[in-house]
Amino acid sequence: MTIDEIIDFMQDLDGVLAIRPGLDDGSPEISWGDTFFYYSPDGVAPKTTQPFATIVTKNYPGDERSRLDRPDTFRVNIAAGKEAFVDRTGHAPREPAIDDDPSVTDAVMAHPVYGSVGWLAVVNPGRRTDTATCELLRNAYHLARSRHERRTG
Repeated sequence: MTIDEIIDFMQDLDGVLAIRPGLDDGSPEISWGDTFFYYSPDGVAPKTTQPFATIVTKNYPGDERSRLDRPDTFRVNIAAGKEAFVDRTGHAPREPAIDDDPSVTDAVMAHPVYGSVGWLAVVNPGRRTDTATCELLRNAYHLARSRHERRTG
């Protein structure tokens, strides 16, 4: 899967807003080139809601072990929810994880920084994980949509 394929998949879901920070939009430089997905049926970036999925293209401070500085490397991060997290990792988000190598490609694993809050990650999703990545993204979308609907009545 490419970044553009993932973005296209996400934008086919009703109410998804994909934000791609860049040079002229006032966003922090570290976020340039990344993509943030929100459930926002009005198309306006939420001010009090976190994205339900992201695509990152570089190492962030404290997350260098993922080695996203390799050529053509990116990571899909997914707010999977507890049930999907347990299903994929075999343990609850707050339980200690097996010491996964977060730089492994085409594998679903606990997010190296946000796994304790139920986030999963896939570096360069490919043949082994493309279906799982899409299922997890769709599930995260449904969770975000449900939260939005509960908040807005």
